[in-house]
Amino acid sequence: MKDKGIKSTTKAGNSTDEAPDKKNEAYADRPMKGLLLTTSVGITMVVSIIIGLIIGIYLDRYFESRPWLTIIFILLGVVAGFKNMHRTMKEHGF
Repeated sequence: MKDKGIKSTTKAGNSTDEAPDKKNEAYADRPMKGLLLTTSVGITMVVSIIIGLIIGIYLDRYFESRPWLTIIFILLGVVAGFKNMHRTMKEHGF
């Protein structure tokens, strides 16, 4: 006999009787939203790296320490880009 008051749950604690995640559902209905999200993540990554490059080149010229500060700030730009990408994806439910 099945009790109607008990729902089965998954390991994450979500009920299997519930509808799929509404955030992901919105992207299935409107594919341009997904394209916009992908484009913004890519642009954010490139801009973060370029900003790190510009700051690194400027500081290398100022302190005459070529190429070390450029390399460090490019790596910091890459880290910042991935951090922003992770935050954006988490925000949108991916």
